[in-house]
Amino acid sequence: MRPENPDLIAARPAVRELTASKIRELFNAGIGRKDVLPFWVGEPDEPTPEFIRRAGIASIEAGEVFYSSNFGIVELREALAAYVTRLHRPTAPAEVVVTSAGVNALMLVSQLLVGPGDRVVEVVPLWPNLQEIPKILNARVETVALEFSPQGWRLDLERLLAALAPGTKALYLNSPNNPTGWTISRDDQRAILEHCRRNGIWIFADDAYERLYYEGNNIAPSFLDLAQAGERVISTNTFSKSWLMTGWRLGWAVLPAALEADMGKLVEYNTSCAPVFVQRAGLAAVTQGEPVIAHTLERFRKARDFLVRQLRTIPGVEVASPSGTMYAFFRVGGMRDSLAFCKKLVAEHGLGLAPGAAFGPEGEGYVRWCFAADEAKLAEGVQRLRRALDA
Repeated sequence: MRPENPDLIAARPAVRELTASKIRELFNAGIGRKDVLPFWVGEPDEPTPEFIRRAGIASIEAGEVFYSSNFGIVELREALAAYVTRLHRPTAPAEVVVTSAGVNALMLVSQLLVGPGDRVVEVVPLWPNLQEIPKILNARVETVALEFSPQGWRLDLERLLAALAPGTKALYLNSPNNPTGWTISRDDQRAILEHCRRNGIWIFADDAYERLYYEGNNIAPSFLDLAQAGERVISTNTFSKSWLMTGWRLGWAVLPAALEADMGKLVEYNTSCAPVFVQRAGLAAVTQGEPVIAHTLERFRKARDFLVRQLRTIPGVEVASPSGTMYAFFRVGGMRDSLAFCKKLVAEHGLGLAPGAAFGPEGEGYVRWCFAADEAKLAEGVQRLRRALDA
């Protein structure tokens, strides 16, 4: 039997054209090396708190290892609705759908509303997963770039509003932003919301870092604070960052209740449901986890201040202090190929940072450093970077 023509064994064009994660490429290059200081992925160096782990274990021991509702267990949906109500606006359980990770929530709401040929707009630099999701659905992606200065990243509001032309399906906006740490202002949110209302444009707000915000009351401005239930605003979120649960893969979406049934269909045809024992862990986190968030926020604030202060002592490095997230996104003078630069850091200096090019063309020339680590590790990392740039 003749082998199949290899030219016919291929994924569809939209998938073949996706940009593979440069962070993963770098991460894979350093797998197995014990000498590498890993600051490349967005993950804290502390494990999930014990009370959250125990809730998951207790659920398994109780035999909760079967399917659950597509929308999530009732207790978790009610707890998340109460949590969103406390932080933002009155929210009913029918507006909350539990998902298998925050990125799964983003994919599901995109599948829900975005189709082939639809035009979407994204504010960049941006987490690569969020950049590629609309492309999987054959949507057309246009970008508006944040502007850098050592005093802080800035959004050109007029450029964004001009890009959000009539006929645009959705705006994807991650704030606080991965990788830059930029956070949208309340005034800009109001202007964007009013513009999108007039033009029938959906707002997909990736709120993964809303509790890792270092200003005001430590809760980042959210479109949920301004939008009424039933408007074209969807917020997606995750348990990964605020409650140190990256490996659990649990998230949620807040969306108009009118979309609940159709969202449930998509959950069914993607994952069926999030595991019950993972949801029980999430329930413990959202109902008992405020001390965890307070501890994490203070720890990361100190780490941010230390790292930014140290980076500013290195000639050729320009960095703005992020107002949110767990990342410093800094410019290295004269560096034109961030992936090659970061591969060299790993190979020759045992330092794992994420290349700016992973976050789109606008990120080239920059490097992302996840500072969710103790000060001694950060200090050693700075010394390795200093040696690399002096070489």
